[in-house]
Amino acid sequence: MQIIANRKIFYIFSGILVSASLISLLTFGLHFGIDFTGGSLLEAEYRGVRPDSEVIRRNLESLNLGTIVIQQTGSQGLILRFRDVDENTHQEIVALLKKTATGFSEKRFDAIGPTIGKELKRKSIYAIIVVLVLIVLYIAWAFRKVSKPISSWKYGVVAVIALFHDVLIPAGLFSVLGRFAGAEVDTLFVTALLTILGFSVHDTIVVFDRVRENLRNTTGRGVDFSAIVEQSVKETIIRSINTSFTVLLSLLAIFLFGGESIRYFTLTLIVGVIIGTYSSIFIASPFLVTWQLFGSKQK
Repeated sequence: MQIIANRKIFYIFSGILVSASLISLLTFGLHFGIDFTGGSLLEAEYRGVRPDSEVIRRNLESLNLGTIVIQQTGSQGLILRFRDVDENTHQEIVALLKKTATGFSEKRFDAIGPTIGKELKRKSIYAIIVVLVLIVLYIAWAFRKVSKPISSWKYGVVAVIALFHDVLIPAGLFSVLGRFAGAEVDTLFVTALLTILGFSVHDTIVVFDRVRENLRNTTGRGVDFSAIVEQSVKETIIRSINTSFTVLLSLLAIFLFGGESIRYFTLTLIVGVIIGTYSSIFIASPFLVTWQLFGSKQK
């Protein structure tokens, strides 16, 4: 299959995914968890019969906890999310939950104030921006000796365009999951996005590095740039797919058999690895050719 020659097909497919993600984000937004909004999280487990969610809400109604979100985990576990509370209220909650059914045990309790939540959100955005800037600078430096037929800094810009593609699609998916399945965006989600950025740019640099080597080997031979990129992609595609496939096998095992608290984190990584591998092969490399052809026409 000719990848570069059919690049418009891949552009259209990615355009549909990115557009759908943007529409979802603008329509539904992201369902931020207590890490960013502030609040409390209590994870519990019952050795006997797990009580119904409505029973728990009625028992906790007297404490004025605001909107209580209850998520069932496994066959006997529960995760409760509610407004930020002090230690005395926390103990009252535990006492009331013990009355709902026998065999209650508290596994985890986290409380984050709204000020800390805003600070975490701000720092998370800064972290993503800093990573993107550093990636552009690093790639521009690494490819500084390759200036023809396309400038070295353009490799970095193309890589970042692919990274925006790789981040937007998982974010769009989470906006849908947040709207219809109650999936929350927390610090684990940001960690997953940063991991995706690293994994995706690694795949992209592997292809770009092969382009650089092939350019050096064909200097002065008059070989078309698109043919060099096509050759480079085909030389690295099997390696990229095999690497991603082995990572996906591990992530799939974690998703199926890991705990409920990291399920969405693992799902984000799975989607990110798939999209990142796709963009490195079918978006970033063809976009180099598109940019080079556009520059030639302008000249």
